Amino acid sequence: MKDAIFLSAGVPDPKRGPQFAATADSVAIGAAVSALVHVVLGRRPLVWGGHPAITPMVWVVAQDLGIEYARWVRLYQSRHFQDEFPEETARFQNVTLTDVVEKDREKSLRHMRERMFSEHEFAAAVFIGGMGGIFDEFELFRQHQPHAAVIPVLSTGGAALEFEKRVADLSTDLTTERDYVALFHRHLGISVKEERYSTPDMQPAAVADRLWRPGKQRGA
Repeated sequence: MKDAIFLSAGVPDPKRGPQFAATADSVAIGAAVSALVHVVLGRRPLVWGGHPAITPMVWVVAQDLGIEYARWVRLYQSRHFQDEFPEETARFQNVTLTDVVEKDREKSLRHMRERMFSEHEFAAAVFIGGMGGIFDEFELFRQHQPHAAVIPVLSTGGAALEFEKRVADLSTDLTTERDYVALFHRHLGISVKEERYSTPDMQPAAVADRLWRPGKQRGA
């Protein structure tokens, strides 16, 4: 997939990551994930490694957009966590299951992430909430996709908040803006006039040809 958007998101577990749970805003995390899916799907491919709390959120928004979501999303899951997959995972029909590596959690996760970041061409990565694994994804993403934008939504708290120490010159609206739809339109460079298309094959190559104009037949 070209011009894909990578989503790294999670709701921190107070037991496994109390320091991240202490700053996390679960309502903001849900709102930001929903807004990202709304802005992106039918316009850009969306790739993520399924977090049990996030995959259902993506599903709820995706099924209401009137697109063939299986053509626009790619969900990666490690078989190491197969017993923890939410039921929505099977519904996406576009899941890449990656191998268990030496029965080791961290090695299996790294293998999954290496595949995610090497199999697609990304325009940006968006980081929402989350725990320490977000930093591992950030470092690997930067290695594989050095020219892609990095968009940590600091206002969602959790590990995303720590990016102000790791990434220089972050825009202040990543901390202050709560209109996440507007935020993602700005930072991803996706016009509000850009139409959605049922499948990537239907989408014109030139962005200018995707924009809504009076009298133009809608793309989706």
